[in-house]
Amino acid sequence: MASQKFDVVVVGTGPGGYVAAIRCAQLGLTVAAVEDDRPGGVCLNWGCIPTKALLRNADVVHLFHRAEEFGIKLPGGFQPDYGEAIKRSRRVADRMAKGVEFLFRKNKITLVPGRGVMKSATSVEVTGAAGTTTLEGRAVILATGSEPRSLPGVTIDETRVISSNGAVRNESRPASLVIIGAGAVGVEFADVYNAYGTTVTLLEALPRIVPVEDEEVSAQLARILARRKIEMKTGVKVQSVTPSGNGVRVTTDGGTFDAEQVLMAVGRAARVKEVGLEALGVKLDRTFVKVSPAMETSVKGVYAIGDMAGAPLLAHKAMAEGVVAAEAIAGRNPRPVDYANVPSCTYCRPQVASIGISEAKAKENGREVTIGKFPFTASGKAVALGETDGFVKVVADKATGEILGVHILGPEATEIIHEFAVGRTLEATMEEIIHTIHAHPTLSEAAFEATLGALGQAIHI
Repeated sequence: MASQKFDVVVVGTGPGGYVAAIRCAQLGLTVAAVEDDRPGGVCLNWGCIPTKALLRNADVVHLFHRAEEFGIKLPGGFQPDYGEAIKRSRRVADRMAKGVEFLFRKNKITLVPGRGVMKSATSVEVTGAAGTTTLEGRAVILATGSEPRSLPGVTIDETRVISSNGAVRNESRPASLVIIGAGAVGVEFADVYNAYGTTVTLLEALPRIVPVEDEEVSAQLARILARRKIEMKTGVKVQSVTPSGNGVRVTTDGGTFDAEQVLMAVGRAARVKEVGLEALGVKLDRTFVKVSPAMETSVKGVYAIGDMAGAPLLAHKAMAEGVVAAEAIAGRNPRPVDYANVPSCTYCRPQVASIGISEAKAKENGREVTIGKFPFTASGKAVALGETDGFVKVVADKATGEILGVHILGPEATEIIHEFAVGRTLEATMEEIIHTIHAHPTLSEAAFEATLGALGQAIHI
């Protein structure tokens, strides 16, 4: 069995893993990165990136349907091709994976294909097509990510019952689809399939769709999706998922739903098994690895980042943790991740983005709040774009002006939210936001106007 020595061994090359590996290399450490799939992990290959490519295709299809609104006539009609959309998404994913490989070469990181298992606090055994090798490192960063969850008794076969992984692979779309789970993944795929003509039903156990978001956002998004003939059933519990003819039957406490396929979107489970954690005595916090603010586990020299280190299970949170782990290993004193300031993003149409806490949570915490809300119907740029659904909502402390939370439903919401992410990092108040001149006409002006509204100074509404 071959053996190689490095300063750091990174197991998993998703957003957390590859960022950690690159930052370690920048800090002068020798690095090996272990990957049993393709560089980029689930996010680049089967999750974030191909899904966003599909959503872009859905946007284009939507615009073609509205062509006459923009003075464009399509006398022969148009024919959207779902199979080509999938192929395009795969090309996008391939390009990004190759980009990570390039970054590894640029930073002199050794990519080791295969499955890595911890054998000690300083060694990882990698088994791949080329055989087995042992990687020795004075520190190990575990970034094994997560995998789609299912409901008890329901098997994901990627044929009748599919996961998000299967959804980005299948070049044929079903005529009808039941999506179980109306969080970010569920509503994003509902948007994609609906654009291509699939009859979509969304089932959610909680009282509303996108349940982690502000209640006003959930309510308006539900109205928008309903206009597109997406059926939604909230507060329902799935009792069984069984084959039915050529499709699937979903039985709930609120009725029975038949479809050609079912998409399970009930969340993801951290990959903490078969990594070697048990033998090392690495402590878990429920189903996640317990870590320090420096991302170190209960075993000295072993670090865990990303989905396996706990919520929120988001790529950008994993990247931030990767940097913290790398800098801790290099002997620096990294600033811990601010988990209260991680943006939440859903890329359906219109997009959803938020940061901080909701109005209801702020009141529950005993804060006296002031609310500013600005609709995109009053935004000149949004009207010009023909994208006027949604609003920006600012929740702030009435006495101090502290920005407690921001909730956006609308065009490019996932881009606009970063104004408030930076603001909260710098501990900016509403006064400082409104004294920042915003270019006109832009969608970001809605952020400015919502903040003005919270101060009772709204101009354009």
